[in-house]
Amino acid sequence: MGEFPTPDVEVTHLFVVSDMERSRSFYRDVLGAEVYREYGGTSCVLKFQGTWLLLVTAGGPTKDKPTVTFEPPLDPDRVSGELIFSVADCRGAYETLRGRGAQFLTPPVDYEWEVRAFFRDPDGHLLEISEAVGR
Repeated sequence: MGEFPTPDVEVTHLFVVSDMERSRSFYRDVLGAEVYREYGGTSCVLKFQGTWLLLVTAGGPTKDKPTVTFEPPLDPDRVSGELIFSVADCRGAYETLRGRGAQFLTPPVDYEWEVRAFFRDPDGHLLEISEAVGR
């Protein structure tokens, strides 16, 4: 398998949000992301766990994506993507995040291969903490 077509590539994950202030506060204050840069109240770039996260508000087509409309999730129970955080201690991370205001779907659940728990950001994007078992 070859390299990506250009050197020095970094990956940025994008979430469309309905309220920039609320989402910025969640990612900064609950998850510990660092605000790197903001653009006109419609975009916020965060340094987050060794990668980049871009929050943008909804918007219609542009010249370079003429058929694409950005919108936050319409139904938080229908998911086409999520962010997964691998952690050493799922229960500890759960307690810390709950203490900061994260609302989990359930407490951590044990499986043979992992312990995991799911929560959502203010717009319903699914987030997961996962602890591998028996590595």
